[in-house]
Amino acid sequence: MEFQEMAVIQEHSVCEGPSRKESGKRGRKPGRKSSEKVDMKAKLERSRQSARECRARKKLRYQYLEELVADREKAVFALRQELEQYHLWAQDIDAGRHPEGLQAALEESIESRTEK
Repeated sequence: MEFQEMAVIQEHSVCEGPSRKESGKRGRKPGRKSSEKVDMKAKLERSRQSARECRARKKLRYQYLEELVADREKAVFALRQELEQYHLWAQDIDAGRHPEGLQAALEESIESRTEK
């Protein structure tokens, strides 16, 4: 049964070939110069337009990424400042001093937890 199925497949593939006979020559075909030039010009213009759009998308993507990086850098800077403040408060507590702003920060932290 497998042999019969393969024979049917081969018959269909033979029948589906090109309907006209090719001469086998490569290169330009005579008599098609004017229409091919118009097609080529249109194709080149579409290609140029596509390249312009691609460059514009790329520029927008880079602008978005630069803004994203700038925002993240600001967040990192703020977190470093906060960490430094906590470090100074810890040093003051270890030295037996009452750090300024600690009481206000604790009250603010308690308020934010109760709101959630």
